[in-house]
Amino acid sequence: MKRQSLFLYVAWLISLIATFGSLYFSEVEDFVPCEMCWYQRIAMYPLVVILGIATFRSDFGARVYALPFSVIGAFTAAFHYAEQKIPGFGGVTPCAEGVPCSMEYINWFGFITIPFLAFIAFILITICLLFVRNNKR
Repeated sequence: MKRQSLFLYVAWLISLIATFGSLYFSEVEDFVPCEMCWYQRIAMYPLVVILGIATFRSDFGARVYALPFSVIGAFTAAFHYAEQKIPGFGGVTPCAEGVPCSMEYINWFGFITIPFLAFIAFILITICLLFVRNNKR
Protein backbone atom coordinates (compact mmCIF):
# COMPACT_ATOMS: atom_id res chain seq x y z
CA MET A 1 0.00 0.00 0.00
CA LYS A 2 1.38 3.39 -0.99
CA ARG A 3 1.98 5.98 1.69
CA GLN A 4 -0.72 8.28 0.28
CA SER A 5 -3.24 5.46 0.21
CA LEU A 6 -2.42 4.68 3.82
CA PHE A 7 -3.04 8.28 4.94
CA LEU A 8 -6.32 8.37 3.01
CA TYR A 9 -7.37 5.05 4.54
CA VAL A 10 -6.48 6.21 8.08
CA ALA A 11 -8.44 9.45 7.59
CA TRP A 12 -11.46 7.43 6.45
CA LEU A 13 -11.09 5.02 9.38
CA ILE A 14 -10.97 7.92 11.86
CA SER A 15 -14.10 9.47 10.36
CA LEU A 16 -15.85 6.10 10.51
CA ILE A 17 -14.94 5.58 14.18
CA ALA A 18 -15.99 9.16 15.05
CA THR A 19 -19.33 8.71 13.29
CA PHE A 20 -20.05 5.41 15.02
CA GLY A 21 -19.00 6.96 18.34
CA SER A 22 -21.36 9.86 17.77
CA LEU A 23 -24.22 7.53 16.95
CA TYR A 24 -23.39 5.34 19.95
CA PHE A 25 -23.56 8.30 22.34
CA SER A 26 -26.90 9.49 20.97
CA GLU A 27 -28.66 6.22 20.18
CA VAL A 28 -27.32 3.80 22.81
CA GLU A 29 -26.38 6.09 25.70
CA ASP A 30 -29.35 8.42 24.93
CA PHE A 31 -27.23 11.58 25.07
CA VAL A 32 -29.22 14.33 23.35
CA PRO A 33 -26.90 16.31 21.04
CA CYS A 34 -26.78 20.07 21.53
CA GLU A 35 -26.73 22.55 18.66
CA MET A 36 -22.91 22.66 18.44
CA CYS A 37 -22.82 18.84 18.43
CA TRP A 38 -25.09 18.87 15.40
CA TYR A 39 -22.74 21.23 13.55
CA GLN A 40 -19.86 18.85 14.27
CA ARG A 41 -21.94 15.93 13.00
CA ILE A 42 -22.73 17.90 9.84
CA ALA A 43 -18.98 18.22 9.26
CA MET A 44 -18.07 14.61 10.19
CA TYR A 45 -20.76 12.46 8.58
CA PRO A 46 -20.03 13.47 4.95
CA LEU A 47 -16.36 12.66 5.52
CA VAL A 48 -17.25 8.98 5.90
CA VAL A 49 -18.75 8.94 2.41
CA ILE A 50 -16.20 11.24 0.72
CA LEU A 51 -13.14 9.55 2.22
CA GLY A 52 -14.63 6.06 1.83
CA ILE A 53 -15.16 6.52 -1.90
CA ALA A 54 -11.78 8.23 -2.26
CA THR A 55 -10.03 5.39 -0.43
CA PHE A 56 -11.51 2.63 -2.54
CA ARG A 57 -10.95 4.53 -5.80
CA SER A 58 -7.48 5.78 -4.75
CA ASP A 59 -8.72 9.27 -5.59
CA PHE A 60 -6.16 11.51 -3.91
CA GLY A 61 -7.82 14.62 -5.34
CA ALA A 62 -10.75 14.11 -2.97
CA ARG A 63 -8.75 15.80 -0.24
CA VAL A 64 -9.84 19.09 -1.81
CA TYR A 65 -13.43 18.21 -0.90
CA ALA A 66 -12.68 16.69 2.49
CA LEU A 67 -10.32 19.31 3.94
CA PRO A 68 -12.95 22.06 4.30
CA PHE A 69 -15.17 19.69 6.29
CA SER A 70 -12.35 18.65 8.63
CA VAL A 71 -11.04 22.19 9.17
CA ILE A 72 -14.49 23.70 9.79
CA GLY A 73 -15.32 20.77 12.06
CA ALA A 74 -12.10 21.29 14.04
CA PHE A 75 -12.88 24.97 14.59
CA THR A 76 -16.45 24.16 15.62
CA ALA A 77 -15.27 21.47 18.06
CA ALA A 78 -12.61 23.80 19.51
CA PHE A 79 -15.22 26.52 20.04
CA HIS A 80 -17.58 24.00 21.65
CA TYR A 81 -14.81 22.71 23.93
CA ALA A 82 -13.98 26.29 24.93
CA GLU A 83 -17.63 26.84 25.85
CA GLN A 84 -17.41 23.84 28.16
CA LYS A 85 -14.04 24.46 29.79
CA ILE A 86 -13.33 28.20 29.87
CA PRO A 87 -15.28 30.00 32.60
CA GLY A 88 -17.25 32.91 31.24
CA PHE A 89 -16.92 31.67 27.67
CA GLY A 90 -20.04 29.53 27.83
CA GLY A 91 -23.11 31.43 26.84
CA VAL A 92 -21.34 33.47 24.16
CA THR A 93 -23.72 31.81 21.74
CA PRO A 94 -26.51 30.32 23.80
CA CYS A 95 -28.33 27.37 22.31
CA ALA A 96 -31.87 28.21 21.26
CA GLU A 97 -33.51 25.22 22.91
CA GLY A 98 -32.81 21.77 24.27
CA VAL A 99 -29.53 20.71 25.82
CA PRO A 100 -27.12 23.56 26.67
CA CYS A 101 -23.85 23.44 24.74
CA SER A 102 -21.91 23.67 28.01
CA MET A 103 -23.36 20.31 29.15
CA GLU A 104 -20.71 17.61 29.68
CA TYR A 105 -22.12 14.11 29.27
CA ILE A 106 -18.67 12.62 29.73
CA ASN A 107 -15.61 14.07 31.43
CA TRP A 108 -12.84 11.49 31.44
CA PHE A 109 -9.64 12.44 33.31
CA GLY A 110 -11.08 15.93 33.84
CA PHE A 111 -10.57 17.12 30.26
CA ILE A 112 -11.81 14.55 27.73
CA THR A 113 -15.33 15.49 26.64
CA ILE A 114 -17.27 14.68 23.48
CA PRO A 115 -16.22 17.94 21.73
CA PHE A 116 -12.59 17.17 22.69
CA LEU A 117 -12.89 13.75 21.05
CA ALA A 118 -14.41 15.36 17.95
CA PHE A 119 -11.62 17.96 17.86
CA ILE A 120 -8.93 15.27 18.01
CA ALA A 121 -10.66 13.31 15.24
CA PHE A 122 -10.94 16.39 12.99
CA ILE A 123 -7.29 17.34 13.60
CA LEU A 124 -6.05 13.80 12.85
CA ILE A 125 -8.14 13.69 9.66
CA THR A 126 -6.76 17.09 8.63
CA ILE A 127 -3.17 15.98 9.26
CA CYS A 128 -3.69 12.78 7.26
CA LEU A 129 -5.23 14.73 4.38
CA LEU A 130 -2.33 17.18 4.34
CA PHE A 131 -0.01 14.23 3.65
CA VAL A 132 -2.14 13.12 0.69
CA ARG A 133 -0.96 14.70 -2.55
CA ASN A 134 -2.66 14.63 -5.93
CA ASN A 135 -0.22 13.20 -8.51
CA LYS A 136 -2.06 14.70 -11.50
CA ARG A 137 -0.05 17.94 -11.52
